[in-house]
Amino acid sequence: MPPEVTPFFHVGSNTWSYVVRDPRSHAAAIVDPVLDFDPASARTATVSAGHLLAHVRGHDLDVQWILETHAHADHLSAGDWLRRQLPGARLAIGEGIRAVQKTFRPIFNLGEHFPVDGSQFDHLFAPEAEFGVGGLAARAIPVPGHTSDSNAYLIGDALFTGDSLFMPDGGTARCDFPGGDAATLYRSILRLFALPDATRVFVCHDYGPGGRPVACETTIGAQRRENIHVRDGIDEATFVAMRTARDATLAMPALLLPSVQTNLRAGALPEPEANGVRYLKLPIDAL
Repeated sequence: MPPEVTPFFHVGSNTWSYVVRDPRSHAAAIVDPVLDFDPASARTATVSAGHLLAHVRGHDLDVQWILETHAHADHLSAGDWLRRQLPGARLAIGEGIRAVQKTFRPIFNLGEHFPVDGSQFDHLFAPEAEFGVGGLAARAIPVPGHTSDSNAYLIGDALFTGDSLFMPDGGTARCDFPGGDAATLYRSILRLFALPDATRVFVCHDYGPGGRPVACETTIGAQRRENIHVRDGIDEATFVAMRTARDATLAMPALLLPSVQTNLRAGALPEPEANGVRYLKLPIDAL
């Protein structure tokens, strides 16, 4: 039996989060939860994550995993908040988070006391690591290119791509962040294209190209036929040229600075200072 997938859309960041359930049990996983953050006031809220929590509790689900596809640069993660609400849930990401932490520790001047071993998370997936959600077989598939730590998760017949693939008319994610590389992303996507055509694909973001309603689900077959950036017949050199030219026109994500330094901590905000207030840093002229 395929997993039951319930999507949740965060309007402020155009992010899709998911609750994935084993239909033969109450076992479940949460993928890419969002912490609400207002950059003008620097106020956080858990309204969006609260919708996931209400769904989980309303259906009496046993959340075994909170899965991050990567250290997002466009929204703060609610992973840390959710694991505190859901005893027994393990917050996990790929082993590549260590490289991202090493890259950004000096940028944010986090100091040698800030660990860059991924220990902020409960579990780091090795490439192609197998795990389970109840009786559902699952696998962590490394898809670097957008970032060096990007993972996709295959749970039953449902593939959660993170920022490697968008809906077919949305193409692919940018590759100009530290650790990103367009050729690497192309090869990562070919690895996903080797999955069966009927594999359900659930994306992390959608921006409603052309004014269509936002959407979150497609298939590997549709991606191979219709993806505007990387469908069958587009070779690596063509993709790299397109992606490089397009990335040069893109502005920096509005929430990159607060997002990355929070998500390096598995969604935990910095510790309060002597006055009881938590602070995020804005490195001036550093990026």
